[in-house]
Amino acid sequence: MSSETIYALASGSGRGGVAIYRLSGEGAGAALIRLTRRPLPEARKAVRARLSDLSDDPIDDGLALWFPAPASFTGEDVVELHLHGGRAVAQALAEALGRLGLRPAEPGEFSRRAFFNGKMDLTQAEAIADLVEAETAAQRRQALRQMDGGLSRLVEDWRSRLVFALAHLEAVIDFAEDGIPDGLLERVGGEVAALAALLNAHLADGHRGERLRDGIHIAIIGAPNAGKSSLLNRLAGRDAAIVSAQAGTTRDVIEVHLDLDGWPVVVADTAGLRDAACAIEAEGVRRALARAEAADLKLAVFDGATVDAATLEMIDDATLVVVNKIDLVTAPLPVLIAGRPVLPVSARSGEGMDELVAALALAVSTRFAVGGSPVLTRARHRRAVEECVAALARCDLMAEIELAAEDLRLAARALGRIGGRVEVDEVLDVIFHEFCIGK
Repeated sequence: MSSETIYALASGSGRGGVAIYRLSGEGAGAALIRLTRRPLPEARKAVRARLSDLSDDPIDDGLALWFPAPASFTGEDVVELHLHGGRAVAQALAEALGRLGLRPAEPGEFSRRAFFNGKMDLTQAEAIADLVEAETAAQRRQALRQMDGGLSRLVEDWRSRLVFALAHLEAVIDFAEDGIPDGLLERVGGEVAALAALLNAHLADGHRGERLRDGIHIAIIGAPNAGKSSLLNRLAGRDAAIVSAQAGTTRDVIEVHLDLDGWPVVVADTAGLRDAACAIEAEGVRRALARAEAADLKLAVFDGATVDAATLEMIDDATLVVVNKIDLVTAPLPVLIAGRPVLPVSARSGEGMDELVAALALAVSTRFAVGGSPVLTRARHRRAVEECVAALARCDLMAEIELAAEDLRLAARALGRIGGRVEVDEVLDVIFHEFCIGK
């Protein structure tokens, strides 16, 4: 790990009432003494600090906090400066720190140092990045739970169970001349089978954690002129899609990101489902079908009481059925379509939209609520668990016990990579590159 002392703006960029600067490394305390011309303050106590550069030209009048190692975020000596958020202050401070031998931090370098100094594991570091990027209440709650170590403790429990089983096999191998104790292999086999079932259950969670991080995808499908674009605009509260009476206006997928009752969703307007009149529209229909196939949920929109066959074929258990333009319909509306309850709306007037949003929020929360147990939130977590499950599936205690022990060792190693216990070099750059400066 680098011994250089680093600094960065830890609050938002641009002008503001207060800007927070963070320094970390063995030179942080000396830099604070040099800038304030005063001894280091009491640890973890905010004190008034008048900062001057090396030429005694004033920089700013603010607050300073001193966090001596190892009781700091990074585990190193850390200084926080709470100054005014003007550009001139930032420039003067950067010049002074540069002359003192400090360098600007790279993205995620503070959290990376915290990881190397044992202040957090990789899942907690990832949670910090997720919390910074969180846009909805559900994303915030998931990130906080992971940052608090929920996923770390779960994975470590899995790994500890594997290590315990492996220790028994290693003992049998080391003391083979004493024979295998009665019932030992059965107990180890039962533990391996139980853990494999538990891991498979987590893998079969519908990617809830990843969906919550990235957004739950909802596709609006229907015939041309069913009012799909108007519905998207009504959900978005703005003119995100062009609305026209001409059929085939929407030819590409148009997305909007929404906060749906605390859930992050990506709603996509798609081309009308019909026999295309030209090659461009045909490509639009192909993309519409592909987006519907990949979506987590679908809104099947019908034009009034007209039930077109193409949209009808797309209805499944992940579909909410919407009958639009009820302000123009005089005939009785169907109560069910394809066995699914109908949600009557008018995208033009807004009638029925509150009920539609409530139904959509209920469908999202029912399918993607993570419950009390921590969930896998990243693809690398899932790959590691899949690799562990594959190793457990190969573990055959009735064959060569040395090979079975090696499979358990590989399984434990795969889980160890999630928290960063083993073989982490190849993933560190990928993980911390996602961070903003100052974290």
